[in-house]
Amino acid sequence: MKTHRVGIIMNGVTGRMGTNQHLMRSIAAIIKQGGVKVAADEVIIPDPILVGRNELKLRHLQEISGVEKWTTDLDSVMGDPAYEVYFDAQSTLRRSDAVKMAATAGKHVYCEKPTAIDTQTAYELYEFCRDKGVKNGVVQDKLWLPGLVKLQRAIDAGYLGRIFSVAGDFGYWVFEGHGVPAQRPSWNYRKQDGGGMIIDMLCHWRYVLDNLFGPVKAVSCRGATHIDKRYEADGAPYDATADDAAYAMFEIDGPDGEIIVNFNCSWATRVRRDDLLTLHVDGVAGSAHATLRDCYLQHSSNTPKPVWNPDIEQPIDFYEDWSKVPNQELYDNAFKVQWEMFLKHVVLDTPFRWNLLEGAKGVQLAEVGIQSWDQRRWLDIPDLQP
Repeated sequence: MKTHRVGIIMNGVTGRMGTNQHLMRSIAAIIKQGGVKVAADEVIIPDPILVGRNELKLRHLQEISGVEKWTTDLDSVMGDPAYEVYFDAQSTLRRSDAVKMAATAGKHVYCEKPTAIDTQTAYELYEFCRDKGVKNGVVQDKLWLPGLVKLQRAIDAGYLGRIFSVAGDFGYWVFEGHGVPAQRPSWNYRKQDGGGMIIDMLCHWRYVLDNLFGPVKAVSCRGATHIDKRYEADGAPYDATADDAAYAMFEIDGPDGEIIVNFNCSWATRVRRDDLLTLHVDGVAGSAHATLRDCYLQHSSNTPKPVWNPDIEQPIDFYEDWSKVPNQELYDNAFKVQWEMFLKHVVLDTPFRWNLLEGAKGVQLAEVGIQSWDQRRWLDIPDLQP
């Protein structure tokens, strides 16, 4: 058996996302399954070292993940040739300097999004890694969620016909931290620390919309800070200075004409819908309704014909005429799927198009969205060239 061992510096994995999705459900899971099999007699094995600022948290991660190596000294591993990949899951404002340090040391770079809080910095990171000749990628996990995979296949099969509108709904109630602990870190709600719904989530919607429907060409966005007082884990109050909700519209240049998107995002909403994220897509031939794991389809041939009459109970069950797309395969963790693709890219030079330029496009949409909010008008999205 030919084995490729890939040393990975995993920086910032003591955070919620870094621990759960990247360490436990991706890298540790890949190691447990025996690596990434690329041929009958060839496999890629990750060889990670955990990096962070809190020794106690790192020791705990060592125990629960089985990853033996850890350090609080990032500089020491940056100079170690045993590690050829640098992964960054730190808070956003720490990312740029660390990524540049890694690229300068010749490390291939894979990092969380947003890659920065402004387009110029994000694009400069792409240029920096490109010019250093290192492979680079950005996490765009939602493309491999089962519900969106099923939706993509329905679109590719032409089931919906010409698509003309999309309605997205994302969010849930994040507790303030007083009494019930908050589900998200406090920096998410401080603008000065790089937090905010727009900078966080419009980066996601850029790659989702670009890949499923077509390039985003314009945006109109309104942010809001609905909960202005929150509490740290130790009970200390703090002012929430970042937006915790965003109400956005996008114009997409679809393959068959313009597509209008309406997307509501909120960390201050109580959920009464199918899932924490839903995408409702309308086309001439049919419609689709996707959640994180499922997708429902309704063709024009079985679309009911309602008549407006508020004086009687609604005679139509609007759920029963939708067909649930069956599971046609086993769907792996979306973060793990992309990790395996990036490892193949590093070792075998297989194509990987989700690079830092794509990350910069996400930051760009968020930044223009904030400008739209400030200026209270529609704004076009300029092209970012490789």
